Order: sequence, then C-alpha cells, then structure tokens
Amino acid sequence: MNKKYWPLLFGVAIAAGIFIGGKLDFNDTSDRLFTSNSKKDKLNRLIDYIDHEYVEDVNTDSIVDVTVNGIMENLDPHSVYIPKEDLQRVTENMKGDFVGIGINFNTFRDTITVIRTIENGPSERAGLKGGDRIITANGDSLFGRDLTNGDLVKKLKGPIDTKVVLGVIRKGEEEPLEFTVVRDHIPIKSVDAGYMLTNKLGYIKINRFAESTYKEFKLQLTKLEKQGATELALDLRDNPGGFLGVAEKIVDEFLEDDKLILFTKNKRGDIEKSFATRRGSFEKGHVYVMIDENSASASEIVAGALQDNDKGTIVGRRSYGKGLVQREMQLGDGSAVRLTVSRYYTPTGRSIQRSYQKGHQQDYFDDYYSRLDSGELLDFNKIEIADSLKFITPKGKTVYGGGGIIPDVFVPLDESMQNETISFLLRRGYIRAFAFEFLEKDRAAFGDFTRTEFIENFHISDEAINEFQDFLNEKRRTTIVFVAYREEVKQYIKASLAEQLFGFGAYEEVVNKKDIMVEEVIKQSTETK
Repeated sequence: MNKKYWPLLFGVAIAAGIFIGGKLDFNDTSDRLFTSNSKKDKLNRLIDYIDHEYVEDVNTDSIVDVTVNGIMENLDPHSVYIPKEDLQRVTENMKGDFVGIGINFNTFRDTITVIRTIENGPSERAGLKGGDRIITANGDSLFGRDLTNGDLVKKLKGPIDTKVVLGVIRKGEEEPLEFTVVRDHIPIKSVDAGYMLTNKLGYIKINRFAESTYKEFKLQLTKLEKQGATELALDLRDNPGGFLGVAEKIVDEFLEDDKLILFTKNKRGDIEKSFATRRGSFEKGHVYVMIDENSASASEIVAGALQDNDKGTIVGRRSYGKGLVQREMQLGDGSAVRLTVSRYYTPTGRSIQRSYQKGHQQDYFDDYYSRLDSGELLDFNKIEIADSLKFITPKGKTVYGGGGIIPDVFVPLDESMQNETISFLLRRGYIRAFAFEFLEKDRAAFGDFTRTEFIENFHISDEAINEFQDFLNEKRRTTIVFVAYREEVKQYIKASLAEQLFGFGAYEEVVNKKDIMVEEVIKQSTETK
C-alpha cells in the first residue's frame, strides 16, 4: 500500500482501537456489552465512508486486524489476537482432535508417503501401511512439485463419515492398490508417552493441556498402576500450558480431599478457589514433576500445587513464569481474542508471573537467553531469589514467588543435548526425514524386531552416520558439521526410527535412555525408602 495513505490508516486504527476497547469493557453485563453508542456509531460511519466513498479501494478488514494486534501488544504478553484464518487450526489443537483419514505422512519425492497410520484410525482400518505412496484421492492427483502440504491436507480432510478413495503404490505390488477410507475424528495426542522406567517408577510425558489431556493422562496412569507403579515421573518439560481446568483435574489425582489446588483473582478482587476432590487414584503414590525453563502456565499450576502441598518432588530448572489466566472471546467475524482476565496463585499465595513491565515484548520472550547468560541454567546458585517473595508450606518448606517455580532438586541444562547444530537438525526435520529414507531402503529388515528388542538392542552404525552426512550435503548443499556430537545424532536417528516403527511413546523411550533429568529422577526414586 502507498505510504501516503499511512496517516489515514493510523487515524482509522486509533478510532478502531477505541471501538474495540469499548466492546471489551467487562464491567458491562452481557446484554449491554455490544449496545451502540455515539462513539461506536461514529466509527462505523467512518468505516462505511471509506468503504463506499473513498477515492481508492482500502481493505478496512486489514485495518481492524492491525488495530486489534496493536491493542494486544500494549496489554500483557499473553493476551493475543487470533485471525479467523488461524482459529480453526488453533481450536483443533486445543480441542485435541480433527476430522481426517489418520496418517502421519511425509512428502517424499513429490508424493505423499505414509510414515505411520494412527492406531485404530480410519486408514489403519482400511489397510494402509507405512511406506505406502498415496497418488490419488477420489481420482484427483496428489503428486507433483506444485502441491503444497496445505493443498494435500485439504484433499484428505473432509466432513466426518464421508468416504475418500485413495490410489496407493506399495512396494512389492505390481499394480496400484485402491482403499476406501471413511473420515473420522483423529486425536491430536497431548500425552506423548506412558511406560515404566523401573519396576515401581512410571513415566508420563504431557506436551500441552488440551481438552483431551486428562482422559489421555488417566488412561496411561491406570495402565501404569496395573503394571505396579507406586511412583510417577510426570514430564512437563517444554509444555507451554493450556486449559486451567485440565491442570486442576490432573493435580486432583495426587492431592487428598479438600486440599487447595490454586485460586484466581480478577481486577475487581473476586477470588475463586479450586480444591481437590475424593476421586484421585494416586494420592498415596510419590510423584516427581519434571520442569524446565519452557514449562509454563498450566504446567506451573501442577508443579506449584504439588510443591505447596508438600506432595512429591519438583525436579529440573526454574519454570517459565506465567501466572496469568486467559479467556477466549469471539469477535463476531470468525476471529477471536484470548484476553487475560485474572491472575492465579499457588496454595501458599504465590504469584509466579515474571515481570513484563520493560515495555518490549521481545525482551520478555527472550528471557531464556538472559537465563543462559546469567548462568542459572547450569548453576542453581545463580537463580535470582527475592526474599520478599518467600512463602512457607504446611510442612515448613520455603518456596518463592515471582518468576516461575524453583525446583526442589536442580538438574542443569545438558549442553550436549542442547547443541545448536542438533537443535537445527531436529527443528528442520532432517533427522526424521533421514530416518524415513533409511527405513524405506529395507523395511523388511526391521520386521522381526519387537519394540523392546529394538529399543534395547538396535544400534545405529557409523556407516549410517556417514549416510546421514551425505543426506545433509545433498539436502542443504553445504556441510553441517556434527563430528563432536555423533553419538547424540545416533540417538535421535534411532529415536525417529522407533517412532516410525512402533508409534506412541517409542521416541521418548529411546531419548530418555541418556536423559540426565530422567536419570536423576530414577536416582531419587532408588534412594526413596
């Protein structure tokens, strides 16, 4: 857009800000919230004039979008605007499912290739297998350089209970195969793994707190209890949070009746308290909550509630420090805002929200680098603790507010696993892509492995690592050097193979074999009498 129109857009943006700000006045009752007044009428009239009379076409929708984002940026860092084109994806992710055909796929040589079918999903029921190449859907071509992943997903998704006929090429079959798949609800897993670390210590990893999380968690907890788990390692590392109510349900599994889980307070001073109920099944068991600098929000609710009730042991590093509660509100055009409506406090009265008063959101979100530079990710004594924010638990343990949950047992950052080169390879998907191609060369060679045999006995050879280096040189057309981290790369390749061969939890089982925080939890468990 021509720069000469920027002053006009800025003026409209300010007016739109007044308009939207008026709509978000929560002192109004629901029946008055969207009633008209002269200021709102004036803004509506101005936008109508621009739409109908202005000399050139102006996208007033984009003006409003820019304005809403500007308002959000001047609130707290966690109040956000969700445009309508993103809302469905965000909603699906937090709801915990979507409608589709149930495959994990990779675009391999311009063709959709099935990495693995979702267990008990529609594609598995129809007979698809890992390695199948899907070339058509209802007669439409699904291969070629011009098709993006978004285009492919659109062709495979559709209304529930509708059919899609897939044309498939499978190794060993001379002619293409045809499968009719009935679309169904496909879970988006929020529990990554659930298995036994020792004969008494179970392990569950949660990646976010979605609507389906408690049900997934309870399923795994019940399974582990049947296998003899009297202790649990609850892995909340890198968990950004989610629904507060789901976190409360999970805490309830560990706390005795009527124990305070948390309380919230809004700007009017209204306080709401949440208490544990009688339904918890693991109240007698010991729980180790694993947290790190990326454990936020609902993750911190779980850790703080258990720590303040002297239940279990918090292991890891100081958590993120988000003590604000958001509520999603529709804006009437398919978009929404998630607006901070209250603060939450742990049972002892701690607020663990870190400061966001510097006035620059980037500084707030770059806090990880500040912690790294200060040395606190490697040395517990480098954590800045404010004596004015000291609280005492019922059993006399000292805990602190302001800027996250400080663990009971500190585990430093494993620098070898946080190497920038390895992080880059994982983030860009190169390791998973190589594992897929490695598997494709001879899937039959892995047919005799059981899950346990593979995890315990399979080793990535030096020859495979050299193949990976060649793979990177071809993909990147430049050399990525990881000589000092060959063993770590082997571990991640093996983990990716395990995931593609055996599915749920296999990746974590392999990675955790050399995870120093998991090792510390096992050590703590062994020492517990």
